[in-house]
Amino acid sequence: MNFGFIRLASASLKLKVANPSYNKKEIIKAAKQAALNGAKLLVTPELSVTGYTCADLFFSSALLDSAQNALVDIARSTAKLDMVLLVGAPIRYANSIYNCCAVISGGSIVKLIPKTYIANYTEFYEKRWFASGADCCGTVMINGEEVEIGQGTIPLAEGAVLGVEICEDLWVAVPPSSTLALSGANIICNLSASDEAVSKESYRRSLVKNQSARCICAYVYAGASVFESTTDLVFSGATMICENGSVVAEGERFMRENVITYADVDVEKLNFERRKNMSFADNAQVFGEEASDDFEFLLENAFENDLSYRFVDAYPFVPGDESKRIERCREIFNIQASALAKRIEHVNSKGCVIGISGGLDSTLALLVAQKAMKLVGKSSENILGVTMPGFGTTDRTYTNALKLIESIGATPMEIDIKNACIGHMNDIGHNPDIKDITYENTQARERTQILFDLANKHGCLLVGTGDLSELAMGWCTYNGDHMSMYGVNASVPKTLVRYLVAYVATVSDEKTREVLIDVLDTPVSPELLPPDENGEIAQKTEENIGPYELHDFFLHCFVRYGFSKDKTAFLAEKAFEGKYSDEVIKKWLEVFVKRFFISQFKRSCVPDSPKVGSVSLSPRGDWRMPSDAVFDDFI
Repeated sequence: MNFGFIRLASASLKLKVANPSYNKKEIIKAAKQAALNGAKLLVTPELSVTGYTCADLFFSSALLDSAQNALVDIARSTAKLDMVLLVGAPIRYANSIYNCCAVISGGSIVKLIPKTYIANYTEFYEKRWFASGADCCGTVMINGEEVEIGQGTIPLAEGAVLGVEICEDLWVAVPPSSTLALSGANIICNLSASDEAVSKESYRRSLVKNQSARCICAYVYAGASVFESTTDLVFSGATMICENGSVVAEGERFMRENVITYADVDVEKLNFERRKNMSFADNAQVFGEEASDDFEFLLENAFENDLSYRFVDAYPFVPGDESKRIERCREIFNIQASALAKRIEHVNSKGCVIGISGGLDSTLALLVAQKAMKLVGKSSENILGVTMPGFGTTDRTYTNALKLIESIGATPMEIDIKNACIGHMNDIGHNPDIKDITYENTQARERTQILFDLANKHGCLLVGTGDLSELAMGWCTYNGDHMSMYGVNASVPKTLVRYLVAYVATVSDEKTREVLIDVLDTPVSPELLPPDENGEIAQKTEENIGPYELHDFFLHCFVRYGFSKDKTAFLAEKAFEGKYSDEVIKKWLEVFVKRFFISQFKRSCVPDSPKVGSVSLSPRGDWRMPSDAVFDDFI
């Protein structure tokens, strides 16, 4: 099924300088290998047919003729490959020589794209041989056929458009790739011969990565190899593929053999990002050029893909690298605390009121409040930590709640809600023995009423504890734990809450750290139903609505990128391969979609809360959705 994934490849080749007869064989060999591995586009380095370091030999008719003949042979030898091949070659046109990319497909040289900016400083003196292709437009006779030479985009397949720039083109203030992207190209390729020097690799890597982000595109970079002449320079054979600011594949440098780097990029996701980013569209109206319509699609089966060359992160909200994860948690924690501190100052609040259950979410909210009070110069004693034992409260969570309140120096308060809830159920004619949604929500709303009234009584701000995953699933009681005066966790997904608490544990005193570690080990539960016969938590959230790690994955796919259910399932099956069966994934995905739709009315009236990441469900920010939307066409 077509989910918008196309396999791209970047090659650094073992060549011989000024020997097109040899180099074409290496290019053909690389093309066949890449096609065998499912690549639909292969990019080779700048002037790959001749080598970049030919110097004054570029003036030789023998070399130019040999290069042109090599292009014809490459096209003929790759005719049956279902791919597009980009090859670098010097081309004679209008009494000048142009440093070109030959676009080859289906046995033909489809187009010649000349380099625009000719490097001519420090170690570079390309203007000695090459003219700028900025205004180059016409046709070149190759093997008796006219081949267009000039700039512009090339349609590869439905939704996939190619743009090409060559080496120095990327280094200028306004690279051609910027205009190409604004004209519709979402796959930019760079045939390069960037030599190595101290620190240049990291600069080049940043340049490619950042350009892919600015252009919201896939960017394929292929650099000249160590087999170029070393008269004055050394080349490393850098190969890299980026997707919208992320390096998704990178080859080993300084290798003494052909290197082909592969990646499966998601053009559907790139196109979604462009549609969503109105600044990109506005920019295109000012600087974009009319896209070429001279070509039919070059690829028939561009998106046949098994994602062998794509890592699908099962935890998109949680960085896999530990150092990055710690930095992410530190940043989010500071955002939460700074947001709460601002609100406390703005409303001139004496402090905070928080309901503490001994679970992860209320623990994180309490820790955020502690940091916020420090930021506004107030004592943690100004935090009123309220425990409200109900029918489902276990000794473990109750004890952890009390220990945590004490360890951070907050003011404790305990209010048992059982009698009040029984009285209320008697008032409304509900039998307390019937442990249904009325039984559960009575407790949640009783707790919220108490917290609001305590906030009024003490002149404090009621801090909400609910997280992003609960809002997505509607796993909160409307006008119960759903409501507060300010929510600090509302854009923090459940899979990240755990790491935030773990991060704070590492920077806390021993007493607090001990409590936090036990909280982290406690099953997720609203504790609204009585414990089991052993006094343990009986109502486990993930047994009811499914694993939060799956739902956070679904949420990221659906809200962040607008993926269909089928594509989300396809990605989840790869991400969680060996952990969840396809049937289990599809079961919980349907639960997610249904709950997400029917719970929008809760998200339409949530309290203020800070956005901390790429996904937020605030009706005032990232997500606007009618509460009456129907899910039938989404499942």
